[in-house]
Amino acid sequence: MTRLGRIGALVVTILALAVPAAAQENPPQFQPLQVGAETGLPLPRFVSMKTSEANIRRGPSLTHRVDWVFRHQGLPLIVTAEYGHWRRVVDRDGVGGWIHYALLSGTRTVIVDTDMAELHARPDLTAPVRAEAERNVIARLDECADGWCRIRAGGRKGWVPQDQLWGVTLEPVRTAAVAPGG
Repeated sequence: MTRLGRIGALVVTILALAVPAAAQENPPQFQPLQVGAETGLPLPRFVSMKTSEANIRRGPSLTHRVDWVFRHQGLPLIVTAEYGHWRRVVDRDGVGGWIHYALLSGTRTVIVDTDMAELHARPDLTAPVRAEAERNVIARLDECADGWCRIRAGGRKGWVPQDQLWGVTLEPVRTAAVAPGG
């Protein structure tokens, strides 16, 4: 099997898994499928975009064609492979390719997946609502516990049920819109 074939098989395997939630990159109950050859960090893992724009390439070099341009600083991504200074990433819609590692951050972020998600003062549905977040808002992830995550966005912070966020667990993505050959 070619390297790209193995990566594709790994992505399919990864996207079929549901991993227990935690804000930490590698919670104790999560045993990664493997670790990156370049970083020694677990694969898959969440990262976020450091810049407001990044080219997503068909392969791990500047000579490969740009298939996508991601345009949201803080966008949560899943790293599925490493090659030199390049990381293979996938977003929540299954769009992905190779990005230079300098454009990524280890800061954990999430995307609000529910319209007008309520940010509670405590991890309890009866707790006062501090704010509401619209669908697709990118928020900083502080911590998760017992099915709740504390997030921050737009100067507001609060607890949101984990199932209203994308970027906490490595669940399947919605589509397989990865770049051809990527």
